[in-house]
This record gives sequence, structure tokens and C-alpha cells, in this order.
Amino acid sequence: MPEVRRVLPVFFLAATLAGGACHEDGDIRIASLDFIGVEHVDADGLERALQTREGSWLPWGRKRSFDRRAFEADLKRIEAFYRDRGFPDARVTSFDVDLNEAQDAVSITVHISEGEPIRIAAMDLVGFDVLPEGDRTRLREAMELRVDRPLDRQLVLAARERATNDLRDNGYPYATVTINEEEAGPNRQRVLFEASPGTLARIGAIEVEGEASVSEQVIRRQLTFASGDRYSRRELRESQRKLYSLELFEFVNIESLENRTPQAPEVPVRVTVAEGDHRRVTFGVGYGTEEQARARLRWDHVNVFGGARHAGFEGKWSSLDRGVRAEFREPAVLHRHFSLNFDGQAWQAAEPVYSLNSFGGRVTLRHQANTQAFWSVSLSNEYQRSSVTPAALEDLTIRDELIALGLDPRTGQSSGTLSAVAFDVGRNTTSSVLDARAGYAISAHVEQAGRWLPGSFNYRAATTEGRHYVSVGRALVLANRLRLGTIAAIGDLEPNVPFYKRYFLGGSSSIRGWGRFEVGPTSGFGLPIGGHTMLEGSSEVRLPLWGSFGGVAFLDYGNVWSRSWDFHVDDLRYAVGPGLRYLTPIGPIRVDFGYQLNPIPNLRVDGEPERRHWRLHFSVGQAF
Repeated sequence: MPEVRRVLPVFFLAATLAGGACHEDGDIRIASLDFIGVEHVDADGLERALQTREGSWLPWGRKRSFDRRAFEADLKRIEAFYRDRGFPDARVTSFDVDLNEAQDAVSITVHISEGEPIRIAAMDLVGFDVLPEGDRTRLREAMELRVDRPLDRQLVLAARERATNDLRDNGYPYATVTINEEEAGPNRQRVLFEASPGTLARIGAIEVEGEASVSEQVIRRQLTFASGDRYSRRELRESQRKLYSLELFEFVNIESLENRTPQAPEVPVRVTVAEGDHRRVTFGVGYGTEEQARARLRWDHVNVFGGARHAGFEGKWSSLDRGVRAEFREPAVLHRHFSLNFDGQAWQAAEPVYSLNSFGGRVTLRHQANTQAFWSVSLSNEYQRSSVTPAALEDLTIRDELIALGLDPRTGQSSGTLSAVAFDVGRNTTSSVLDARAGYAISAHVEQAGRWLPGSFNYRAATTEGRHYVSVGRALVLANRLRLGTIAAIGDLEPNVPFYKRYFLGGSSSIRGWGRFEVGPTSGFGLPIGGHTMLEGSSEVRLPLWGSFGGVAFLDYGNVWSRSWDFHVDDLRYAVGPGLRYLTPIGPIRVDFGYQLNPIPNLRVDGEPERRHWRLHFSVGQAF
């Protein structure tokens, strides 16, 4: 009888389409596909599992045509989808078909009866005593299976895979995990994961194959394991990632050869590489509301002089900054975790409040033992020449302040040599740089110029930033950021701090209700003049909308104050608004509309009083 109920609707659908007599199946477009009765599974996931799908509404998007055979198979696929997620009695009860007047598009509604699910009564781990107690606790928490929830077969298999990997990451390459299910009452199952750890093993001989111009020493230097170390699949994966990060190889594979001698206490490892082109040229153009049109040309050699040394040259032009840069990196100094970087530049920045020309360089010693944490020490020496905008020169209310800042009140210019030492530290646990969905990132920067270093400026500066990302369900992401900074002159003279080192907020990646550099202290004439202390933060709710499109709702806040270490959390500027994201391989293309909740009185933009209380920003990449 169930087969009759399934076949009859398909027969009537075929008759309906044939009645059109104007189009073949392949000419009938799928205008919409809707489900009625879906309550306990992901409707989007169900749709992705089917061949019958809606076409894109975008002119350049993929259009989909109706296929009767594929749709009939999808009716069975829907029930299989539900069985895998713990609903053995789910059925497609009927569907409705609407052919449009032009007889070239069809709208389909599928009616589903989910039935009662099989729920998890208990979940037990047996044979995992070889793992430390903390690892066992984290393993159980990482499994998405929960008591009293439907018995999702996909989650069960994922949990077994996670359990097996945990054993193999902790020295047991021959580990296996089996799944047993026991009845625990009506529509209830007890799920048992039973582990057979096998022999505790160590890394044996390490073979390297496929190298040509890159020396074997460079490859072995990137490995995070050595012969005699406790076996860990995690370290094999990390070493593979580090080899790829050198950008020397088109292909890298690190495999353990435990099958050579089953249950052997030593596991040989083979590293196979295929070298790529070590010289490359990249060119890019783009547009944003702040930079406007921009162009970038870069040349890199990732194995100059051998030893994975990296040399690069870059030229960039935009309305905000332009110039040329050169860099050289020695990847291993004293120890494989240390690298030495040399950077030089001739650069011009044209910000809304000031312009800056700099010429000089920096040397940086960086330590990075893993993908998440680093620290570095750098020494820089640059000749700087800066000037404020003509609008600032016309503002007679800040004439005395320009003199105090060391700027010529007639030309608004200052120049000098900046010699500084800086220390940076950071930790990043997010899985994606372009579009983080979980984890956190924290960083701190401390800098001192002058005193025992030669130069025209004497100051101390410190900034710190924290970002946190939480995934809620399978789609929603909550993102938060907080950044603080202060800069103080060493001595009593204000000119010890260069004007361009002052803090300014506002823009596409700052407080989005304002334009770039518009938030902060202003002169009596309403012109932003920056300050010595800064606090800014943002909170975003990110969610998918349709296909590659996503939306955000954000709250931005912050301010800049004139004196050092002078935070006033009761004196913040706030902006709220929506945003639109379109996902691309290079990161989300974004449009944000920010509205000021408490505008800045007497603010002037381009010399004119600013009466707008909103800004529209267009850029690439998440705001943070």
C-alpha cells in the first residue's frame, strides 16, 4: 500500500506535465521546492541531499530543470535522509504540483510525516582508559550525540571517527572503534563505543621522497616529530600543513606505514613532496568606499638562494596609500622555530586628516612553535615627513596646538627620524582567517621610540585586541571584538609623539556609522585631531540568507580621548546597522549600513558641517 501511495502521485505529476504538451521535461524550470511537516531536521540540509532543487534567482546563477526520474528517486531519498537521522517511520505522504500559466515552470510542495524518532537512552565509552582523563572528557563533550535526542546515524559515525582519531593522536596507530546499539525501551537505544587501542607505538624511520631543488634538510626542519617520538596522527597533519605553508610544493603527503608490520612498536613514516614554481607574480585590482580604486602588483621568490628563503617586492596604489615594499625572510635562525625578517619601504599614506611619507625599514625576529601562538621583537628605523590637511591649516582654533605638536603652523608639516623597538605576542585558535566561525584571537603590541635609540621622537605605546567567535547551531555566528590602546610621550614635550601616531576611529572596519578617522576629539572648528587613548568594540550576529548570501546585524562602539591612559567608558560613540555578505574564495564581499546613535556635535567633513547621521561602506572581508 505505501508503494501505491508513492507511485500514484508520480503518475498524476507525469500526466500534469504531459498535459502541457508544450515542453519537454528538460525545459520545465523548478520555480520553488517547499517542505510541509519538517520540524526536527534541517530543511536546508534535506534540500541539499536531493537532486531536485530550486534554481538560482540571480541572472548568472545556475538554473535547474525538472526531471521526473530524479524526483521519484528523491521521494525515496527523503525517507532515507530521515532514517539516517533517527526517524524510521518518516514518510512522504503527498506532494502538490503547480504548473504556471506559461507552462515552463513548476512549483512543488512535499508533505512529510516525520513520525516518532528513536532517541538515545545512554552513550558509553569502553576501552578508552589509555587516554588521559582530561582527553576522555573532551572527547565526550566534542561528540554531538546527546541523551534524549534522536539517534542521528551521521553523528554516530562522526563520533566514532573522532574517537578513533583521538586514540591515533595519542600513540595508538592500530586503534579501532566499533559501535554497538542496545534496546533500552520503546524507541530508545543505548549507544556503546568500544575501543581496541592496540600497541602503543613510536615514530620509526622517516623517508623523504620527491625533493629536487629543495634540500631534504629544509623538509625535515618543518616536521614537528622525529624518530623515537610517541606516534601521533595530529603531528603528521601539522607537519603537512607546515610544509604547505612554505609555498614551495604543489603536493605534500605524509603517511604512516603501520601496515608494513601490523602492531609493530615502531611505525615508519614517508614524506612525499612535489615541488611547484618558486617564482610567482600576482596582480589584483579592486574597489572600496575608503580606498576607492586600488591596484597591487607583487613578485615573490620562495626559495631564493635555497633553504626556503623568501624574497618579495610589492607595489600598490590607492587613494589611501601607495608605494613600494621589499622583504626578505630567513626561515630558520638559531632554531627552526625562529625566523628573521627584513622589510624596507618607500610609502605614502594619504589619510583624511594627514598625509605621511616614510622611507626606511624594519628587522623582526619571530618565534612560532605552532599554528596558534607567536611572539616577535622588531627594530625599525624610518625617516618620516608628515603634514596635516589644508582644512586643518585654515582652522585657526588649533594653531597653538599645531605648534605644540611640532608642526609648522604655516605649512602644517613636520619631519624626523623614528627609531623604535616593539614586542608583539598573539594567539589565534580560529579555523579561518577570512571568515572565522569559532575560536578566539588575542594580540598585544608594545612599542618604544627614542631614549637609548637615536631619533626625533620619544614615546611609549601599547595596544591590545581580543576577538571571539561562537557558532550557534549550524548557521548562526556571534562575533565580538574589543581593542584598546594608548600612547604617551616620554618627557613633557608633546612633539615627542608624531601626529600620525595619534588614534583616530571610524570607517568600514571600525565604528561604521562614521567615515574613516571621523571619531575622536575635534578642534573648535569641528575638525578631527585625534588623541592619545582609544577604545573600540563591535558585536555582530552573522547568519546565512540564501546560497552564498549572508546577513549581519552589528553594534559598534568606541571613542578616542586626548590624554594618555584616559579611558572613559561612559563617553562612547555608538552605531548600529545591517550588512550584506556575499561569499567568495577570497573572503566575503560586504556592504554595511551604519547609523549613528549619538552623533558628534559640530563635526566637519571635507571642511563642511556634517549633517548625515549614517554611512554606507563597501569592502572585501569581514569587518573583524
